[in-house]
Amino acid sequence: MSARHDVPETDAFTRTYWDAAARGGLLLRRCSSCGRIHHYPREFCPHCWSEDVSWCEATGRATLHTWSVVHRNDLPPFRDRTPYVAAVVDLAEGPRMMTEIVDCAHEELRAGLELEAVFPDGVPKFRPWGSVPAG
Repeated sequence: MSARHDVPETDAFTRTYWDAAARGGLLLRRCSSCGRIHHYPREFCPHCWSEDVSWCEATGRATLHTWSVVHRNDLPPFRDRTPYVAAVVDLAEGPRMMTEIVDCAHEELRAGLELEAVFPDGVPKFRPWGSVPAG
């Protein structure tokens, strides 16, 4: 089996995040010192630099902040998936997250679109909230 190029290699720290994603859960990191939540997962708080951070489960809800429909990408495995929607979403818990929008016609994309997390192949992506997945 060839290596996947669309997910990072897991290590002892990130394994918790990717194991949760494989089960359909999105984890964030919460700082016990300042109370702020952040994403992408780090072993320290990017706001106050405290190392007193722990995993917390996200609701999986977000709104679309910005996006780009990618029509050409020659890198594997993306060349076989074009066009796709690369996006930045605002998670309900506060942080912004880079992701992909799925199960949505490109002309229906708009800033503020309500989204929900889905986990095809154990990778967090988002689709319009309450939508039915493409068959």
